[in-house]
This record gives sequence, structure tokens and C-alpha cells, in this order.
Amino acid sequence: MERIHSSHYYTFFQSDKERCFYIDLGQKLVRLSFCQLLALRQKVWSINIEDHFDEDANPHGFEIISLCNREHLFILNTLEILDLKELLTGAFFLLDIAAQTPSLTPRA
Repeated sequence: MERIHSSHYYTFFQSDKERCFYIDLGQKLVRLSFCQLLALRQKVWSINIEDHFDEDANPHGFEIISLCNREHLFILNTLEILDLKELLTGAFFLLDIAAQTPSLTPRA
């Protein structure tokens, strides 16, 4: 398992041997296929952060995210959501660079 990217709260790993990804969310290590990773990115990017500062839209400032067909459930605050967005942005950026650079392509 190779560490791809880290943020303040989370760490993103890639496992070439198992052909999957892992996100260490502090309290839990979650295994994700590429499709599940794309679904997570879509869920996280669809969260409207501005609602976290609006008492009527989100009075508590938390988001509930379910992963991997409801196998995992997380309750994240505003800072954790922003950090997860940063982690996924950095991870996908680095994965894109690795895919485009022949010397950095993942080993089979």
C-alpha cells in the first residue's frame, strides 16, 4: 500500500496488489474500488459548504456521508468536509499525473 496524498485529517492510499484505494479517516480505514471512489468524490463535491454557515439550512454544521452502499457511515463537521474535499482533489490530481507520465505509471 502506497501513500498517495495526505491532508490534515485524512490519508489516501493506493494498493496496486489489491487494485483498490484506501482512505484513512482517522477512526476507520475504508477500502474503495475506483467506482466507489468516484461516487465518494461526487458526494463530497455536491455538499454546499455555504449551508454550513446558514442556521436555517444546516443548524448543526454536520454532514452525514454513507460510503460503499451504506457499509460505512460518517458524520463530518465543516472542517472535516473541507479537508476531505482537499484530500480528494489532491489525490485525483496526483493519480492523473501518474497516469499521464510513463515513468510514474503504477506498477502491475
